[in-house]
Amino acid sequence: MTTGMKFFSGLFALALLALGFATAAEKPNFLVIMVDDLGYGDLSCYGAPDLKSPNIDALFDGGMRFDSFYANCPVCSPTRASLLTGLYPDNAGVPGVIRTPLPDRPTSWGNLRNDVVSLPSHLKKAGYDTAIVGKWHLGLEKPDRPNDVGFDFFHGFLGDMMDDYYDHLRHGKHYMRRNGEPVHPEGHATDIFSDWAISYLEERKNKESPFFLYLAYNAPHTPIQPPQDWLEKVKQREPGIDEKRAGLVALIEHLDHGVGRVIDSLKAEGLWEETIVIFTSDNGGQSSVGARNAPWNGGKQEMWEGGIRVGTCVTWPGVIEPGSVQREHVSMTMDIYPTLAEIAGIPASGQMDGRSFLPVLLGETMMDERPLFWVRLEGNARYGGLPYHAARIGDWKLLRNTPFEPYLMYNLANDPGEQNPVPKNKAPKKYNELFNALMTHINGAGRYKWQRENP
Repeated sequence: MTTGMKFFSGLFALALLALGFATAAEKPNFLVIMVDDLGYGDLSCYGAPDLKSPNIDALFDGGMRFDSFYANCPVCSPTRASLLTGLYPDNAGVPGVIRTPLPDRPTSWGNLRNDVVSLPSHLKKAGYDTAIVGKWHLGLEKPDRPNDVGFDFFHGFLGDMMDDYYDHLRHGKHYMRRNGEPVHPEGHATDIFSDWAISYLEERKNKESPFFLYLAYNAPHTPIQPPQDWLEKVKQREPGIDEKRAGLVALIEHLDHGVGRVIDSLKAEGLWEETIVIFTSDNGGQSSVGARNAPWNGGKQEMWEGGIRVGTCVTWPGVIEPGSVQREHVSMTMDIYPTLAEIAGIPASGQMDGRSFLPVLLGETMMDERPLFWVRLEGNARYGGLPYHAARIGDWKLLRNTPFEPYLMYNLANDPGEQNPVPKNKAPKKYNELFNALMTHINGAGRYKWQRENP
């Protein structure tokens, strides 16, 4: 079948899905790969001069690349909450990082809402089996664990970050689980999560129901701890590379290898042609450990583009033309939920901040503009338990990176690197439009409780 024939065959199948005529077995599988703290410029397909990521590059080349895709927050938990709820993080009850265990509770800023239908719960209505492999970071206790919010199967790390990629501990506590049971695997966490994802795919061989697999790697989050042989390979290939940068490059290249193993398994099990794969990151790279967020300013924890714009792609064999690129279309993590729901034939309903970008995947243009917002609440000394924000309307963006500094306004069309703020008195109407839209959003989100009952 030619690419063009496969494209129209895909459109026809999608039309049947939308009309409710397809069986569960005919619906595409979904694999969402979310990596942790990957810099926008830390893939070779995004220009990294000292890094090789052939497997992730192949995903970008094999589908549609989004150059203006945003994470919902410049840090972990809020973006993950947006993926699972289709809501802005503060509307989802997670305006900041959920920290564990108890010693960090005074600076834990989130309580995932359980009165909204999660993405896995919604997809189960369409006959999907749902699974998460890897990092959770949305709560340790009921009702906030993966199996409590719609995942049939969980095999991963219940906590936030690991203090060591080999012993898998956080503050000396153990959080590796298979559903609710502790497990004690050996090896590097990236290899373990790849192995567990592959095992899940192998088990799909004789099942007719479609699946939604959310594969959430810890890498390349700190600690920057690549396997030693991967580090030596980078040092030999890149003479003179900075020691800090070498460790991060090795950790990302090792991650790329794991992603490649999972994609190879999809193909080996005969699932590739019927699986939509989305690759994205939860936020930008951490500048202090050598991340490259070029060409953008800033990085993780910041509202500059480098903290929130993330390299993203979608592959859909037979529907999306390989090598497609969306340079200007803007979507966010929260848009993945309604997009997958529409493809599954059960469009999202109820409270939903995200919007489906399915028309873009099908080669159409989405013209309507919407305001976009970013909020983060944080409790360390730099932020003092106060939120900081950003808003974008069209090409204009308003931001601040701590609660204690004035807002800065940029025109991203003229100044994509956010180097030259536009004074308020030079564009007062635009400033007021952005500020008032942001305040309206914050006001509305204030109705949702993010504190736990028993901290």
